[in-house]
Amino acid sequence: MKVKLALAAALLSATFFASAASAKTFVYCSEGSPEGFDPGLYTAGTTFDASGHPIYSRLLEFEPGTTKPVAGLAESWEISEDGTVYTFKLRSGVKFQTTDFFTPTRELNADDVVFSIGRQIKTDDPWHQYVPGTSWEYAAGMGFPDLIKSIEKVDDLTVKFTLNRPEAPFLANLAMPFASIMSKEYADSLDAAGKKEQLNQMPVGTGPFTFVGYQQDAVIRYKKNADYWGPAPKIDDLVFAITTDASVRYQKLKAGECHLMPYPNAADVESMKADPNLTVLEQEGLNVAYMAYNTTQAPFDKVEVRKALNKAINKKAIVDAVFQGMATPAKNPIPPTMWSYNDAIEDDSYDLDAAKKMLEEAGVKDLSMKVWAMPVSRPYMLNARRAAEIIQDDFAKIGVKVEIVSYEWAEYLERSKAKDRDGAAILGWTGDNGDPDNFLDTLLGCDAVGGNNRAQWCNEEFNSLVKKAKTTADQEERTKLYEDAQVVFKREAPWATLDHSLSIVPMRKGVTGFTQSPLGDFTFEAVDISE
Repeated sequence: MKVKLALAAALLSATFFASAASAKTFVYCSEGSPEGFDPGLYTAGTTFDASGHPIYSRLLEFEPGTTKPVAGLAESWEISEDGTVYTFKLRSGVKFQTTDFFTPTRELNADDVVFSIGRQIKTDDPWHQYVPGTSWEYAAGMGFPDLIKSIEKVDDLTVKFTLNRPEAPFLANLAMPFASIMSKEYADSLDAAGKKEQLNQMPVGTGPFTFVGYQQDAVIRYKKNADYWGPAPKIDDLVFAITTDASVRYQKLKAGECHLMPYPNAADVESMKADPNLTVLEQEGLNVAYMAYNTTQAPFDKVEVRKALNKAINKKAIVDAVFQGMATPAKNPIPPTMWSYNDAIEDDSYDLDAAKKMLEEAGVKDLSMKVWAMPVSRPYMLNARRAAEIIQDDFAKIGVKVEIVSYEWAEYLERSKAKDRDGAAILGWTGDNGDPDNFLDTLLGCDAVGGNNRAQWCNEEFNSLVKKAKTTADQEERTKLYEDAQVVFKREAPWATLDHSLSIVPMRKGVTGFTQSPLGDFTFEAVDISE
């Protein structure tokens, strides 16, 4: 371990203190390690920040600072009148990155698009199970296998998606990291060499930065992609210094060892704002934190038990202790800044006596359960261990004994998906495309059970409402359907909704060009440094 850490420190130090005259190196103190480098396999923002955004591009991209899809690798597109056929015209001259381990011989074409999305939805695709246990969690959770009837190469620069039904958020979905476009030529070369797993370890894309190397759990290094199809990055080298402790990230930021950090401790924000060497960005987060009961396991299969436990949680105490007021208690599964938020819904009141009585009436006595606490800071939950301790104390007051458990982040995400998982898991979500579907269907729809739907909750009434909303173009009608779906959610209580937080981003004064994303992304293709 000491050798590993020493090597990581040496790598970081050598990179960071490179001569400013010869190269600009930007260091980002990231909060965790990526699960891998194929963004189609995962859903975590930590992984998307390290893979999808720097290395890859998509057919569409989100306009910086917004949730508006704009042209990316597709320079234009047409949609049929019935909303089921999307034809994309690809940019010409887009080059894949040249690395130490791969030199492309051709430019981007429709084959790459067909490969990148097709492998996620076709069970007979030879790349569908190239990583053992792969679930293509995002594509599956959003119903892509049932939605997409076919993906066809019309010619080298034209690709056609035919859907089985209209899908209102389809364009926004294609701008998300899981829909990143890979090199089929690179994949074919790995297949021929018997090294398919390297697609997830040694990535090649068309994004602004080229992957250089990864020292596991310590440092990821990238360099500017000289052949990038978009505006050239202003920095030459990008370094992710993986630093899981928020206090250590802050110390590194103050010492000038990194230029920008995510997810500060709430207690540190005021001192950050007072530091003349730092700039602190702040905006409402498009997020929610929640505790998902496993609704298939007794006694959490009873709505009365879930409602009772929800009434025992002091959400204001969590907001005060974890966020020091920089968050609000959540009552709905989507944030109040999102269209279709149903503000008419009343939250479960904090009432320990009522909670205890409800458990007794449900026939539940001497309940012991596990509460899973995330090991990393996320915008929606800066300190899950502290939140779990507050819940543990609250539940003890109604006679429920809680054991707090946790795992390394990638293992936590994988284990918490299990259909036989015990207890309740603290997790959360930052919207990936600005559409309510990205919360309601992605996290709570029947297609997402065993994946993003950590509650394992499949309610036909809820599911039919969100599925109908996906196929409806009229936003007023979609709004009403989503409002009704939130009523069902609150009545059935598959989650304890915890909070919606502010998004705080501290950085060095010399940093320019960083745009805070409403989607919670950290992207660096436009950043520059003057210090």
